[in-house]
Amino acid sequence: MTTPAALTPRQRQVLVLAANGHGDTSIGHAIGISRATVRRHLQGAFGVLGVRDRTQAVAVALRLGEVALGDVRVPVTSPLGPQQTREGPSVAA
Repeated sequence: MTTPAALTPRQRQVLVLAANGHGDTSIGHAIGISRATVRRHLQGAFGVLGVRDRTQAVAVALRLGEVALGDVRVPVTSPLGPQQTREGPSVAA
């Protein structure tokens, strides 16, 4: 089994922002590049990872260690609500 080529630092940066819910325009503004350049970096990452879309790219990048789980943030308005965590409901003392 061959090891896939690594993402470039910019591909990784764009993919982390995408993983955190940012669209192309927002990513471009955040790092000072055009929307078209964001798309070019994403397409390059898709090719390196052997995937077709953002969702699969994030999943594969996480699995391969190209993106760290800690790079993906849980939104403050998580569907789990303020009184719950991933482990289940919090218990008041």
